[in-house]
Amino acid sequence: MEILYIVIFLAVAVVVTLYKGINIVPQGEEWIVERLGKFSKTIKPGLNIIVPYIEKVRDKITTRDIILDIPQQEVITRDNAVILTNAVTFIRVTKPENALYGVENFRFAIQQLVMTTLRSILGEMSLDEALSNREHIKARLKEAIIDDVADWGVTVKSVEIQDINPSSSMQASMERQAAAERERRAIETTAEGNKNAAILEADGKLAAAEREAKAQITLANASAEAIRVISDNIQDKELPAMFLLGDRYINSLEEISKSKNSKFVIYPADLQGAIKGMLGSAFKK
Repeated sequence: MEILYIVIFLAVAVVVTLYKGINIVPQGEEWIVERLGKFSKTIKPGLNIIVPYIEKVRDKITTRDIILDIPQQEVITRDNAVILTNAVTFIRVTKPENALYGVENFRFAIQQLVMTTLRSILGEMSLDEALSNREHIKARLKEAIIDDVADWGVTVKSVEIQDINPSSSMQASMERQAAAERERRAIETTAEGNKNAAILEADGKLAAAEREAKAQITLANASAEAIRVISDNIQDKELPAMFLLGDRYINSLEEISKSKNSKFVIYPADLQGAIKGMLGSAFKK
């Protein structure tokens, strides 16, 4: 009976020993093996044998790409604007022993490193720069953390900025500022239109005045020429002037008679005498 117990014990010991000594590592993982509490080796995917009871598997590290979600955080920009930002980081463990022994928790460490670095980069930028330079922020962020995570046996493959948005209070302030800016531009546009209209009106009046002046000069020259021609053909000096003045006088009365506001048009009884009186006054002067 005792022999049976011994056989069963030895069989169990052999099974346990084989279980502890034979390890099958799946693809995409590497296992850290310690010997008596000290790092011994890293076993690769496939069948691996270790020394039972002396060596043991300390940790199983994935060698596939790891996606780290960077939580949303508030950041104050250089111009004291509050923005909300979050990101995602893609990493891969290239040296499992460094990832295990180099830092207590490499995932948490990288997450905190990205958050603090992102906050520092955005704090050096204005709000407009932060909202419009996402690619520049990504490049600076990756460059800033790549050396630190390399000491932990990790390679940063990519850092993506998911969102950079102003806070709710900042958005309300920006909306009010945008509304005020639109109102200012509308006022400026209206004022500019009124100014251009006034300039065009003044230019029109000036052009009309210049043409009227030219017309008056042309008319005066024509009258002078008419008086000269009549004077050359008629010896009487007063008759040409009396003729022209009388003609103009009659035309003026006709224009007055056409006005809607005129009720009576009175012709002088002695038109010739009136014209002579005007000419006499003019000649005396």
